[in-house]
Amino acid sequence: MRDPEPCRIKHTEDTEQQTELMEESEQSEVEEEHHVKPGEKPLDHSKTKKTFLKKIKANKSITCTQCGKSFPCKSILERHMRVHTGEKPFTCDQCGNQFKEKGQLNKHMKIHTGEKPFTCDQCGKSFTYKQSLGRHMRVHTGEKPFTCDQCRKSFTRPAHLRKHMRIHTGEKPHMCDQCGKSFRSKYNLNIHMRTHTEVKPFTCDQCEKSFTYKHNLNIHMMTHTGVKPFMCNQCGKRFSHKVSLEGHMSVHTGVKLFMCDQCGKSFTQSAHLKQHKKVHTGEKPHTCEQCGKSFTYKDYLKEHMRIHTGEKPFTCDQCGKSFTQSASLKVHMRIHTGEKPFKCDQCGKTFSRLSNLKKHLTVHTKEKPHSCSECGKSFSQIQSLHKHQKTHTGVREYLCIECGKTFTTARQLKLHQRVHTGEKPHKCSHCDKTFSRSGSLKAHEKIHTGEKLHTCDQCGKSFSFKSHLKIHMKIHSVEKPHSDVHKSLLLKS
Repeated sequence: MRDPEPCRIKHTEDTEQQTELMEESEQSEVEEEHHVKPGEKPLDHSKTKKTFLKKIKANKSITCTQCGKSFPCKSILERHMRVHTGEKPFTCDQCGNQFKEKGQLNKHMKIHTGEKPFTCDQCGKSFTYKQSLGRHMRVHTGEKPFTCDQCRKSFTRPAHLRKHMRIHTGEKPHMCDQCGKSFRSKYNLNIHMRTHTEVKPFTCDQCEKSFTYKHNLNIHMMTHTGVKPFMCNQCGKRFSHKVSLEGHMSVHTGVKLFMCDQCGKSFTQSAHLKQHKKVHTGEKPHTCEQCGKSFTYKDYLKEHMRIHTGEKPFTCDQCGKSFTQSASLKVHMRIHTGEKPFKCDQCGKTFSRLSNLKKHLTVHTKEKPHSCSECGKSFSQIQSLHKHQKTHTGVREYLCIECGKTFTTARQLKLHQRVHTGEKPHKCSHCDKTFSRSGSLKAHEKIHTGEKLHTCDQCGKSFSFKSHLKIHMKIHSVEKPHSDVHKSLLLKS
């Protein structure tokens, strides 16, 4: 239901404007009646006004058939009727704007002339209209005469109160004709329309990146200035954005206020929850125009597009290798730093990637839930099963453009290509020797550590490499020379 208060305010404003027009018209009529004849003393302004007011009270006899309002003369009724008919006979010759009253047109013309005759005696700011100066003065006086009867919040302008009332009434009169979303103010609708038109009017003068909203540009500018105005009072860490600080605080408090009603997962920020919900709805609004693949998030589409463009904006400062994603560079850097942040809680072994730790854990659980439908062989990882199945199908879809050799997986091709490029990204921390494969590096490092994990269950001898243990086991499996002769001699005796 619409709140009656905004309507009451509008009616009051129209009435005040109509009264002003009536006063102007009636006053001119009174002055005409009392036109100074030769030899007569002219009426002063106060007497003219008194006579005019008396005439208004005495002659309110003409009634509007539309709303029942009464007027003292036909000319004022005719002007009033424009409220009902919508007639605007006065047109600006500069911009074509139309008005119901000549006085309104005269006021409007000051916009084109630049005339600002009304000046604030407090700060010197000038205004085109007297009413504008009156409203401005409330900045200095602090006066807020328009109060919400729901929450008692006060405003300097009736228009601001009307907009505020929509919070209580829930009224959203401004609807987007593209998607049907509604807004409380026309300003918010205009801003929203940029999501459809993709207009980004706010451009960074440092890097020329454009933004839909000025607020986003202001936040972006902090990346150039280095300003981080939001500081954590727990650890002193600073942030460019308030929302980043709020998210960080959950590290100290452990609080995740935003919970998914589908799966119960919690998030530190409402924006993260909103993105997460797309997992449940299956919504993928961002589609690649090259291959038609759709994505849940715009950032995912942006990363995907680099497959088509070949762009790799993230470069390692150690070896010069480039990546399409910053996360891939971050993982790659662990090769150079030796960082292995993922630790097995069963045996203490550490890994540079979480995926590698998950694979390793199946060694302890012995779980192999993924079975091959062709031969029945089981695997701990679904990826391993998919790779294995290619041995049955014979599909080798990954081709080396250097030598024509084919491979069943992209990883095998990638490792093979190092034969041609000579790339050896895995460096020994003990002797600076480099290797093309991480497995080769691990095996080499055992020379320095003296680690011998592979033990013979027959004689207890240990080896650094599994291949060496296999060779050794042949000693126990092969029968000793002349053993048959020896057995026959025993039987005879």
